[in-house]
Amino acid sequence: MRMGLELGGWQILFANDIDEQKKAMYSANFPNAERHFLLADIHKIPATKIPTVALATASFPCNDLSLAGAREGLDGENSSAFWGFINIIRNMKGRRPPLLLIENVTGFLTSNEGRDFEDAMLALNDLGYAVDPIILDASRFVPQSRQRLFVVCVKQNPTAAEEIHEHFFQSRTRPKALADFIFSHPDINWRIRRLPEPPIGQKKLDDVLEALPKDAEEWWSADRTLYLLNQMSPKHRAIADKMIAGRNSSYGTVFRRVRNERSMAELRTDGIAGCLRTPRGGSGRQILFKAGKGEYHVRLLTPRECARLMGADDFKIKATTNQALFGFGDAVCVPAVRWITENYLNPVLNEFYVTENAKPKVAKNISYRKTVHA
Repeated sequence: MRMGLELGGWQILFANDIDEQKKAMYSANFPNAERHFLLADIHKIPATKIPTVALATASFPCNDLSLAGAREGLDGENSSAFWGFINIIRNMKGRRPPLLLIENVTGFLTSNEGRDFEDAMLALNDLGYAVDPIILDASRFVPQSRQRLFVVCVKQNPTAAEEIHEHFFQSRTRPKALADFIFSHPDINWRIRRLPEPPIGQKKLDDVLEALPKDAEEWWSADRTLYLLNQMSPKHRAIADKMIAGRNSSYGTVFRRVRNERSMAELRTDGIAGCLRTPRGGSGRQILFKAGKGEYHVRLLTPRECARLMGADDFKIKATTNQALFGFGDAVCVPAVRWITENYLNPVLNEFYVTENAKPKVAKNISYRKTVHA
């Protein structure tokens, strides 16, 4: 989040997370972290600790919102961090930021049959913010399929909600499911902004892979590799066999999933990696499948490859493989955040200050992130 915002011209004044290993990864990249990074539970942070800023962001845990989780919603142990963020903003009386940016998985939209998302939007309305949700896929920028729901919140007059139907239209950033939710909830104060089309992704999986030699320790043993191959369904095995018989090496990614109470290996070969996840119990580790010229080789994606898949090519990785995979699986795509910053946050902030008859000296950001370490 910080890297994407900084590329859009913002300055970070405060950051928060509950995970010590996340802080260690952050500190390795931002030398001034000790002056602005608060390691703490967001529910216990008083608003007086927060500087006056133009933007507050919240990327709270998705565990209780995603389809892969228990779907306990915003009342769940992890995703309830959203309410900690809301409480801080509520207590920043007289100096609430003009902009908020909320980020989470698209499952937020359907959690508890949509009630969680409705409650969250109404809570933001109660704080004086009109809301505008968009869905953006990282594959528009990097070779990773990673749809995320972003909500831009702007402090404004609630009567602006009356103009929604004149300005709203379904688009790539507001697909049908999101459009239907917006139209079916007229009680929410929406502020829908017309946005340009996101770019079309140019990079493929091959472009981000490290050239590891055949004898590198990262490659799995023959027995372990064969076991993975045998976990594939007939359909996926046929694709793998075709790759193996190919004249040139080609690549795919594999996730293990439980199908009919059985662990199955599912192969993807469209040049786009699956969504990076936090490795809990091994299920979230994304596997690279390389095949061709009668051979096949298997290994996990490396931390550096995961960094590239997040658009953080030069990120300094001073962590164990598990820590790095967990960190990148919990992160946001850098160029996606930059696109939102340049096409939404910056112009809206300028409009806000014109409306308020004042101009900011420096655009600033406050980043809140609370995660639970597996």
